[in-house]
Amino acid sequence: MSEPAGAGFARALIVDDHPLFCEALSLMLREMGVAEIAAADRLAAAAAALEAGAAPDIILLDLSLPDVNGLDGLIRLKRLAGATPIVVISSMEEHRIVASVLRAGAAGFVPKQSPRDAFARAFAAIRAGAVFRPDGFVAVEGDGPEGEAETAIDRLALLTPQQARILDAVCEGKLNKQIAHDLDIAETTVKAHITAILRKLGVHSRTQAVLIAQNARYRNILRDAPGVP
Repeated sequence: MSEPAGAGFARALIVDDHPLFCEALSLMLREMGVAEIAAADRLAAAAAALEAGAAPDIILLDLSLPDVNGLDGLIRLKRLAGATPIVVISSMEEHRIVASVLRAGAAGFVPKQSPRDAFARAFAAIRAGAVFRPDGFVAVEGDGPEGEAETAIDRLALLTPQQARILDAVCEGKLNKQIAHDLDIAETTVKAHITAILRKLGVHSRTQAVLIAQNARYRNILRDAPGVP
């Protein structure tokens, strides 16, 4: 039986900041039948490409990017990508990370060291409308830190791309005036967005909003997991 090919996806966007891995992944995708391959080494560059009209059939996203801290990158990219499936490719294979990635809307998760067959199976599953889970994945359920992270992911997914940018700036400690200057919008617009952000996150202060964002970061998702200090 022949292995599934990637011909169902003609255009791919790779979002990864490791040149050698991007080169190897691009070569593999071409061998699988993907004709057009673009790459971005930052989430901001990928977002800009999508906002400018880029229309990949599939996006392959590394979670560890210089301008991303946690799952907010995936959540933000998914808003811009619309119906385009996003496959997360990461060296972080902990079950809680995989579960959180899928909960955040990824169409699949493929560990970075996986052979070509895993990518082929992932593409075949996604083309068939299924969500691809890596071999050996065990769903994580229950309360505790991971439950808090799931709640944070669900709430953050409600934000628009602009609201996500503003929340990032709030997390950096920037004032409304600074945010308005950076985003080239009116300060009153920033205030309106922050009001909407607080409402969507179900909180009453900027500090509480920052805590929600922090709960979606890797360290909080993995807190109390075996082997994590």
